[in-house]
Parts: sequence; structure tokens; C-alpha cells
Amino acid sequence: MSARILTCQVAAVEDLSPDVLGVTLHGRAEAMQHAPGQYLELQLDEDTWVPFSIASAERGDGVIELHIQHWPERENSARLRELLQVANRLNVRLPGGKSVLDLESQRPLLLIAAGTGFAQMKAIIEAAVHHQPERKISLWWAVREWRDLYHEQLASEWARRLPQVSFHAVTESPLEAALPADNASQHHLGRIDRVLAQEIDDLRGWDVYLSGSPPMVYACLDVLEEKALDADRVFSDVFAYAPRKT
Repeated sequence: MSARILTCQVAAVEDLSPDVLGVTLHGRAEAMQHAPGQYLELQLDEDTWVPFSIASAERGDGVIELHIQHWPERENSARLRELLQVANRLNVRLPGGKSVLDLESQRPLLLIAAGTGFAQMKAIIEAAVHHQPERKISLWWAVREWRDLYHEQLASEWARRLPQVSFHAVTESPLEAALPADNASQHHLGRIDRVLAQEIDDLRGWDVYLSGSPPMVYACLDVLEEKALDADRVFSDVFAYAPRKT
């Protein structure tokens, strides 16, 4: 699927948390097609394109959801936030990325995300649940504090409603209060790679997807390689844009 440039309508902008915007774009259905796990790029100016994971599975209606982290100290982030406040339409380039859900595989899914890396995993989960409702999914979402889990209720609802889905929330800071009795999240305290080292036993037969910063992805990969990980069944966009030096 070759990349296309098109103009989309900004259908909605909402605060998912104090630091994360949810953005809904609407364009021609055939032009907005993408595979679960891919990303698009938003144009800031003639020479600047900024990538974001597509947070929604393909529905055929031309609607795409994004989760955009705001970094006040980063110029492009500030410019984009200002643009979203005033623009009714944006130029986008899509789709990009090869870290996509393999719908021909029946292997269980281990999905590991940090921060807004959850966006990519959300699209993958939506597609897997729709097309492969029996496929086992284990989602691990790492953040600094519980409040950074901007879609925790959604992830917990998946785990509560869908018997094939489990959700592990990993925070570096302790919880400030006990979780409600009906919350289906399994909480772990610590850095994601160290938690995985303790909690994961054997990954033979699993497909693994990782989304986060290069240091986070490679730290997790080092741990997972000791768990009988099948090297050809691990996927991350980091491998393409920040390959590890050998």
C-alpha cells in the first residue's frame, strides 16, 4: 500500500489527559485506508512532517483517530497544538510503517507500549478482536504515573468484557489509591523491562509488538530475547527508524 498525500477534515479535538490530545480526522474512505499498526504524518509546513501512530483500526468510513502527546519544550509539538486549535483541515501522508498486525497468524499477541505508544496497540487490538475474536492478547502499557494511562478505562473494559484479553498497567510511581473492585487492570510497579523480566516466562509461539522510544524498545527486547522469543516474530517501527548498531 503506497503512501498518499491528501487533505483531511479535523472532525474533533479533545483532551484525553492534560498532556494528550485525541484528534479525529475525516477524509475520503478509499484514501484513508491503512493496516492496523501503521502511522500517518501530519504536515506542519512545506518541509516538516510529523509522524503519529493511527489509533483506530480500518473501518472503511474514512475516519482516523490519533493520540498526540504534547511536549511544551519541543517546537514542533507546540506548533502542532496551535495548528489544531485553529485549523479545520490538515494535510496528511499515509500510510507508513511495516509493524502491522499479521492476520494470517493465529499466535497469541504480546503488545508492549509506553505512553502514547498505546495508540498503535489500540488499532491492533481493535482489528484482532474484530477479525480473530479467539486470538489471545496480552497488553502491557507502561507510564510514569497512573494518571498517564489516558485510556485506562477502555483497556480495563477490554480485559473485563473479552476473555481473550488481559491488561497489565505498569507504572514507575506507586498508586496513590487502591483500584476499584471492578477494575480489570493488573498493576505492576517498576520500569517496564524489569517488570517483564520478572513476569514473563516463555514466549515460544507468541507474536510480539513493541511501541515506544528506542531505548525502551531495545531494553525490553534484551529481556524478551532471554524468554525464548522467536526473533522473526517481533515487530516495532523502531527497527526501521532507529536500527541498533551492531
